[in-house]
Formats: sequence, structure tokens, C-alpha cells
Amino acid sequence: MIYTVTFNPSLDYIVSVDNFRLGLTNRTNSELLLPGGKGINVSTVLGNLGIENTALGFVAGFTGKEIIRCMKLSGVKSDFIELDHGISRINLKLKSIDGTEINGSGPDINEEAVEQLMKKLDILGKDDILILAGSIPSTMPDDIYRRIMDKLQGRGVTCVVDATRELLLNVLEYHPFLVKPNNHELGEIFQVELKTREEVIPYAKRLQEMGAANVLVSMAGEGAVLAAENGKIYVTSAPKGVLKNAVGAGDSMVAGFVAGWMEKQNYEYAFHMGVSAGSASAFSDLLATKEEIQRVYQQVCDRKRREKI
Repeated sequence: MIYTVTFNPSLDYIVSVDNFRLGLTNRTNSELLLPGGKGINVSTVLGNLGIENTALGFVAGFTGKEIIRCMKLSGVKSDFIELDHGISRINLKLKSIDGTEINGSGPDINEEAVEQLMKKLDILGKDDILILAGSIPSTMPDDIYRRIMDKLQGRGVTCVVDATRELLLNVLEYHPFLVKPNNHELGEIFQVELKTREEVIPYAKRLQEMGAANVLVSMAGEGAVLAAENGKIYVTSAPKGVLKNAVGAGDSMVAGFVAGWMEKQNYEYAFHMGVSAGSASAFSDLLATKEEIQRVYQQVCDRKRREKI
């Protein structure tokens, strides 16, 4: 079974506004209200690919109940801990101004609630996959991912971590199966600017030296790099398509990689599935469907064949 953990789920209110003007009343010309958070996005794309999984995490208030309702409607199983205080955050994402968003803070999560999550993780063992993804509320210690990895050590659980800075660095000693920074996050770790795939490669290898088995680096329009456990480096440019919504593209890449690895235990295939899923979500108004991912994957395969000729 695959489990995802989202410590700070959200309701994402995604709107577009023509000719947005500061200080004046603006009216939307499109609106979407969707459950959000990196782990939830991973769960949704896995579900779209027909892969059963369970979304774990914390929710609170009326927004938390809506997150649970939406997950149920999408066919993805959830087992969230419902807090008795605060509300799950609402994130405003303005599509018409690329990258502009206002994210809420979310509820405080106390140690008692964390222990409830730890008890849920007691059932994980060999052949299970745990995906830890995204930020944590400011009230939580930044070693929470490390605590989870330490708890699971020796159980044969395959762990995937998609997080930044300390959250990521703190788990490397536990040798996660996969970590997925983007090029900017990777650059922040080593205090360098990484713009090209060639520049990314040595720093992806350094994360391997620090403990990660596989390092998958997303680079938006520049493509992606995988430093694989088998010692090979896989590199690809970005598939062609019209960018519609970058929200969740990196999370979709994680879902695609995990799905590909489960299917064939082949790093090159998993890499191309990850790139295809991430790009398919970027080319869609919503998170990618199985059919959309398959179409992009075919494009990746066709390009690969042409390059060999």
C-alpha cells in the first residue's frame, strides 16, 4: 500500500482575473476549489493512474471537512486526523498572474496530534511506500520528517521525500529511496544557482553521497534530471505543450515516478513516467488524468526514438 502524508492540507481557490488591478474590485472569470497540499496532489494523481493509496495528515474545521469530502468524491481514500481547533488553510492562487498566490497558515498541530499520526504509521511494513511531501506548520519542529523516518527504520518501508532545506537534509541519513527537489531548492541547499541540467548533475550526486538513493530534480521548462541508484544519470528536456497550470506539477512527477517504478522496477521508465505526469499536469487545468499522462509519455518515447536514429 502507498501512503502519503500532508501535514498542512488546504483548499486551493484557483481563480483567473482579466486585467487585475491593485486597490480596486476585481471579478473572476474562472474559479476552481480543490483539495491541495503536496501529498494530497500525489495521492490524487496516483488515484488517477488507478493506484490505490491512502492520504494521511491533519485537517480542521469546515475547510477540513470539505477536503475530506472532495477526496472521497475523487475516489482517493483518506484517513486524516481531525483536529478540534482551527481550520485547514485556504490558498488563493491567481492563475492570470503566473506564480502569484496567497497561502494560509493552517491550524496548530500539537504533540498529541503528532502521536496520533505516529500510531497510524505503526501498520507500515515491508512492501509499503510512504511519501512525505510538502511544508509543515510553523508550530511543528523541523525534525518531524526525521522522527518518522527513524520510527520506520528497519521495517522495509520504501520512503519518498519531497521537501525543502532542513526537512530534506534531516532525513538523508536514513537513505530515502527517492528525494525530489527542484533546481532552485537544490541550489538553495548548496548556495549555488543552478540553471541548466548539466549544472544540476554534480549536486544531485552530492545528495546521493549524503544518503539519498535516487535524486529526481524537476526543472520546469528545462526538463529534469535523475541521479539513479544504479549509478546512471538520466536527463531529458521538457515535453512540448501549453502551460496551463503549474500547481501540482512537481507532485505529479513524484506520483508518476512511483507508479512507473512499481510497474517495472526500471529507473529509466520511472523517470520518463515522472516527467510525463509532471508535464501532463502542467498542460492541464487540473491534475493530470491517466489518458493525459499516457499521451505525454508517448511524446517522450517518440522523441527518444528519433534521438537514437
